[in-house]
Amino acid sequence: MFDLFCKGVSLYGPFWDHVLDYWKQSIEKPNILFLMYVEVKKNPKIQLKHLAEFLECPFSIEEENSGVVDEILKMCSFENMSNLEVNTNGKFSTGKAYTIFFRRGEIGDWNNYFTIEMKDKLNHIIEEKFQGSRLKFLYV
Repeated sequence: MFDLFCKGVSLYGPFWDHVLDYWKQSIEKPNILFLMYVEVKKNPKIQLKHLAEFLECPFSIEEENSGVVDEILKMCSFENMSNLEVNTNGKFSTGKAYTIFFRRGEIGDWNNYFTIEMKDKLNHIIEEKFQGSRLKFLYV
């Protein structure tokens, strides 16, 4: 799977092309918001407020003070979403369980699965594919 991914062969097409296209579109068009998982994990409250502003539904002071933002963060947390029944018992039409979407939800967890050679190969591909784009792929 790793080699196929590196070659751009995956279920939904070449990952790198999709990322770069959305990145470029987000720079050119104000109606596209480009979020990075690492940034959402590091600063969830800031990113949620940014998303609400992007959707032109910013939180009021009253909503923030009454805990609405914190409640949304709790409901949308990795822990909560990955434990919903649909994500623990649901299946694709192929019979494969939805749980394949979830590992641990931790930044850098991929390091536990890749060899040094795989990391080096991925780093090289990232540098090559994103060169000149100003896109910083945070894969800590």
